[in-house]
Amino acid sequence: NDFFFLITLTPKFYFALTVTSSFISGLIFVFEWWHFRKYGTSFIEQVSVSHLRPLIGGAENNPPAPAAFSAGENETSRQNMPECKVWRNPLNLFRGAEYSRYMWVTGKEPLTYYDMNLSAQDHQTFFTCDTDALRPSDTGIMQKAWRERNPQARIKAAYQALELNNDCATAYVLLAEEEATTIVDAEKYFKQALKAGEMIYRKSQNCHSQSPQHEAQLRRDTNVLVYVKRRLAMCARKLGRIREAVKMMRDLMKEFPLLSMLNIHENLLEALLELQAYADVQAVLAKYDDISLPKSAAICYTAALLKARAVSERFSPETASKRGLSAAEINAVEAIHRAVEFNPHVPKYLLEMKSLVLPPEHILKRGDSEAVAYAFFHLQHWKRIEGALNLLHCTWEGTFRMIPYPLEKGHLFYPYPSCTETADRELLPTFHEVSVYPQKELPFFIHFTAGLCSFSAMLALLTHQFPELMVIFAKAVSTVSVMELT
Repeated sequence: NDFFFLITLTPKFYFALTVTSSFISGLIFVFEWWHFRKYGTSFIEQVSVSHLRPLIGGAENNPPAPAAFSAGENETSRQNMPECKVWRNPLNLFRGAEYSRYMWVTGKEPLTYYDMNLSAQDHQTFFTCDTDALRPSDTGIMQKAWRERNPQARIKAAYQALELNNDCATAYVLLAEEEATTIVDAEKYFKQALKAGEMIYRKSQNCHSQSPQHEAQLRRDTNVLVYVKRRLAMCARKLGRIREAVKMMRDLMKEFPLLSMLNIHENLLEALLELQAYADVQAVLAKYDDISLPKSAAICYTAALLKARAVSERFSPETASKRGLSAAEINAVEAIHRAVEFNPHVPKYLLEMKSLVLPPEHILKRGDSEAVAYAFFHLQHWKRIEGALNLLHCTWEGTFRMIPYPLEKGHLFYPYPSCTETADRELLPTFHEVSVYPQKELPFFIHFTAGLCSFSAMLALLTHQFPELMVIFAKAVSTVSVMELT
């Protein structure tokens, strides 16, 4: 009966069948492609591994150690491999004067909720302590303000705090960051915050040894004072008073030398590059580009820029291929390779092969977010040095030949962390195409669905053009299949 049913089917049935099959496989292909571009994984593969494998009793086997490591070396590398820790962006922009203005003009939200939530946690950590109950403006009002999601509610809370205490430094900080729509207005608020912060800081210094609570209060007041002075220096830098900004940063680093984890030296490096004070930049690098200190894109790429500056003006790839590289050129190329290994996303932004967006308030070291933040502020400094970008263009891709398996073994740094893509997608806005390193191969199911869609479409086309021949072919295949089954 099945055989007679198959041989009586008309060409219209086979055409409808192939078109439907092509359409469905096309939809699956489009969804797979979208899921891979957004999340970096195959949806079908993810469902298979997460849900189907346990149902059929499959066991996950631990993958063997890479051949490049012995067992002991592999264990050591896993212990030493740094986690994907998110850091405060040392040069983060002002919410009201810069991020909000961008949103007003473009209609696009430059900051993600995850990024803003991290900032709220930072503010609560830096600007609150257990003794806030002694200050009505700080306890309740400002603590609540830092947790508010609505900007207008935060600003309203800051004004309420100032009504209770006109010397509430953190209230002025919030207004400078969020209500001020220009850098000039932000600077005015920060100057008021500085006046209030210095007065409170002096009081805390006089009684910090009385109890642990007073020590915590001094730490909090120190955080507020350092934050305000740093932002004032950044205001001066943005308003063109660069020498004043450099002096403020140097004084701040000298006054609070133990707060190096705040990376104020990265603000100083950028301001010195704007002044073209390259000797001073080298002096800062000599102190902070140390093997015992954490690295950053700003440190590595600034070191490469200074070495490139010595040779880039006369550098020519044709001449270098004939006579070989000089010692200075080798040093410059090695410095570029070192920088690219640390953060491989930066060159495409510096070479303008990829468009920039506003940098987030937090960055992931070695990730795309750090690359965006670095290039946003430092692209102008690379352009200013003649030939520097040409040297970078000619040499940066050579880095990848030295680290063919970056997730398993590094050259000068730890293996590249595999978790950067996920964290960067949470830090960077959705309209930005996140840079991924190393580039992932397309999953099997994308190839499979693309092939299935193409094959079904071809069959549909052939059935439409040659219906009689395709029916004969389909009936022949059906006859063979039935005969094999019987």
